[in-house]
Formats: sequence, structure tokens, C-alpha cells
Amino acid sequence: MPTRKQRRKRQKDRRHEYEFVYVDSEGQEVEADPAEVEAKPRRDERRNGKKDAQKRGGGRPPRKVDPPSWRKTARRAAIFGPLIFVAFSFLNANQSIQTRLLLTLLYTAFFVPFMYLMDRTMYRTYLRRTGQSPPPGSGRRR
Repeated sequence: MPTRKQRRKRQKDRRHEYEFVYVDSEGQEVEADPAEVEAKPRRDERRNGKKDAQKRGGGRPPRKVDPPSWRKTARRAAIFGPLIFVAFSFLNANQSIQTRLLLTLLYTAFFVPFMYLMDRTMYRTYLRRTGQSPPPGSGRRR
């Protein structure tokens, strides 16, 4: 979706009529041939965005995403646990330290499985984007 600035510029370009002329070798202005003017794409119509680069196969390769692991998730929880405790200390300063620790442990315990699910979702999306197949045994068991 274009930004507000881009929309205003596009509207301004549409409001103004442009006259295309050339200066010949004698220094006189000569009107351009209408077919020639239409053949040249306007600046707005040229697209230098990511979609064109992806269609051509160029651009930056996708960032490698490692497979999810509970160890990596637990390590991340060990980093975020103290931060959650500090946040509860600022927000609930009138509660005892034991209550804040209990809330921190509770929130961290809920946080860990959701982080693992997010890692798994990101990994599967990466595999789909790169055209790789998921490793064996990663399917759902019934």
C-alpha cells in the first residue's frame, strides 16, 4: 500500500498535463510524436520494488532459519525471565517479591511453548519459501 506522500505525488502527476517537446539541431522546439511519448513508461509506472527482483530471480536470498529446538527456546526464556520480573517489579511495586517471582514463573512457563510454536512456524514458512521439504518425522502423529 503506498504511503500518503506517494499517493499525493501520484495525484499531483495525474492533475498536471505535460507537453513533450524536443529541441532540434537548430534550437527550435518540435512537438514529440504521440506514439513515441506513449512508448516511454512514466516514472510512476516503472517499478523497482522487491516484486520485480523476485520475479527475475535476483535480489537477496531469504535469511536462513534454523529448525526449532526446546533448548534454544529455554535459553531465550532464561533471558526474558528476568526482564519479565523487572517489568512486574515496576508495574506491581506494592506486591511482595514472592508474588512477583510466582507471576514471573507463571508467565515464563506460558511463554516457552508459544515461543517454540513461533519458531516452528517460522521454520516451516522458510522451508516453503525455499522449496525444501520438511525433515522426516516432523508431521503430525495421530
